[in-house]
Amino acid sequence: MPLLALAAIALLTGLCGGLVRLGWSIPHGNSFAQLHGPLLLSGLFGTLICLERAVALGRGWAYAAPALSGLGTLALLAGAPIPVGASAYALAAAVLALGSLVITISQPAVFTGTLLFGALAWLAGNVLWALGSPIPEVIGWWLAFLVLTIAAERLELSRLRAPKRGSEALFLFAFGMLLAGAQNGVMTTNGATLFGTALLIMKAWLLRHDIACLNVQRRGQPRFMAACMLAGYVWLAVAGVALIAYPPGASTFGYDIALHAVLIGFVVSMVFGHALVILPGLIRLRVRYAATLYVPLFLLHGAVALRVGAGVAEWGTGRASSGALVLLALACFAIALTVSSRRSRTSAAETAEIA
Repeated sequence: MPLLALAAIALLTGLCGGLVRLGWSIPHGNSFAQLHGPLLLSGLFGTLICLERAVALGRGWAYAAPALSGLGTLALLAGAPIPVGASAYALAAAVLALGSLVITISQPAVFTGTLLFGALAWLAGNVLWALGSPIPEVIGWWLAFLVLTIAAERLELSRLRAPKRGSEALFLFAFGMLLAGAQNGVMTTNGATLFGTALLIMKAWLLRHDIACLNVQRRGQPRFMAACMLAGYVWLAVAGVALIAYPPGASTFGYDIALHAVLIGFVVSMVFGHALVILPGLIRLRVRYAATLYVPLFLLHGAVALRVGAGVAEWGTGRASSGALVLLALACFAIALTVSSRRSRTSAAETAEIA
C-alpha cells in the first residue's frame, strides 16, 4: 500500500502538471508541468510495473525497484535537481531489469526476453535524462518500455491460441524496429518513421494473435477486458500514423498526438482492462466486474479522440477540455471499482452468514 501511495502521488501531480500545460491555472502547478511526463511515465507506470513484477518474482530485493522509483518521485517533487530524481528512476529500472533477467533465465521465451528489453529501454531513457538529455530526445525509450511490457504480456497470453506461422518473426521484427526508432530518436524523421511503423506492425500482430479478439465475443468481464485491449490497439495505430505523417521534429501537434494516443489511449486503457486482475494480486482487494465500468472506458477514449481532433484542428479549448475528460474518466473508474469492491465484500459476508 505505501508503494501504491507513491504511485498515486505521481498520478495526481502528473495530472496537475498536464492540466497546467493545457492552460489550466493550478496553484504551484508550473513545477508539476515541467515534470508532467516523467511523473506519469516513471513515477506512475514505472512504479506499478515494478510492483507487479516484484509480486510475480516473489523476492524481497525486487521491491527495491518500486521503492526507488517512488523515492525518485518524492525527490523531484521536493525540488531536488533532476539528475537526483532521474538517477533514482534509473536505479529502479536497473533492479527491474535484474528481476526480468532472473525470470528470463528461469523461463527462456520470447515474451520474457521482451520484458527484459522493455526494462532496459526504461533504464536507457532514465540514464540519458539524468545525463542532461531533454525529455523529447529520450521519450522514445520510455514509450518503448511501456509498449514492450504490454506487448510481452499479450504475447504470453497469445500462447493460449493455436500458433500461427510467422507469429514470432513478425513480433520480433516490430520489436527491433521499435528499439531502432528509440535509438535514433522520435524527434528525427528517421526515428519517428521507424517507431511509427513498429507501432503499426505491433498493432497488426496484436489484432491477429491476441486472445482479446476471441474474448470480445464473450460476456461480462472477459468482454470488458477485451474491449479495453482492442480500443487501445486502435490508438496504437493512430500514434503510428501520427509519427509517420507528422514527424514530431517537424510538427508540434504530431508529437502531442502520438504521445497521448500511446499513453492515454493505449496504456491507460490497458490499465483499465487489467485492474480487475491486478488489484486482487497486489493488495488483495476483491473487485468484480460491473457493466458501469464501460462508462469510464467510454469517457477515456472520448477524451483521447477529442485530444487528437483538437490537435489536428489546433483547437486549444478542445485540448484543455480533453484533460478534464481524462480526470472524469479516472474518477468514474475509481468510483466504479470502489462500489464493486463493496458489493463483493457484502456478497461474501452474506454467503458466509448463510453457510
